[in-house]
Amino acid sequence: MNRTDRLYALVEELRAVSPRPRSASWLARRFEVSARTIERDIAALQGAGVPIWAEPGRTGGYVVDRARTLPPVNLSPGEAVAMAVALHRLAGTPFAPAAGAALRKLVAVMPAADAAEAHRLAGRVHLIGEGPAAPVPAAVADAVAAGRVLRIRYADRAGADSVRDVEPLGYLGNPTHWYLLAWCRLRDGLRCFRTDRILSVHPLAQPVTRELQPGDLDIPAERVRPLTLV
Repeated sequence: MNRTDRLYALVEELRAVSPRPRSASWLARRFEVSARTIERDIAALQGAGVPIWAEPGRTGGYVVDRARTLPPVNLSPGEAVAMAVALHRLAGTPFAPAAGAALRKLVAVMPAADAAEAHRLAGRVHLIGEGPAAPVPAAVADAVAAGRVLRIRYADRAGADSVRDVEPLGYLGNPTHWYLLAWCRLRDGLRCFRTDRILSVHPLAQPVTRELQPGDLDIPAERVRPLTLV
């Protein structure tokens, strides 16, 4: 999650529980950053005029004045793609058509640049079956969105691990797992890395220079469907 998205999410988290407080340590765990980063973010929000104050004491923390803040009316690109992934799991249920219509309405009112970015991100997601529920490390998701090279430590099915620099190109999801689709510089080829076997992630400054092509996946086309926002 980039800083802008985190600032919006911080306000929404505080709004959701207001008038109860959230501590910096709790927020740090929630957003996978340090408590010092949360304190800097809160200071930035306060400087921008967001009505947040600190309640002292053992059970204290940060509180936002819910009556003086408004929820965002638009989705971020990441939120739109997350909704699309979730809605694909409704396939075959009575709610699938209504859910799809709701997503289309939300995407239609997104700013043009955000909508274009959401479609770009969705195009990097490929699903087999109903798609998995297993999590993807936040650093991996950020690198796919930002188009940055990753240095990962990865354990194969036998448990042997190796360090590789990879260019993230997208995701592949089956009913049980997420896989990172990436160009592996160690093997000089496209590889699928099961995300629960990624032991550590270190983003590098280098940009990704490749794009995943339709014929790159060695999977029958009838088995894979791309994620869409329509």
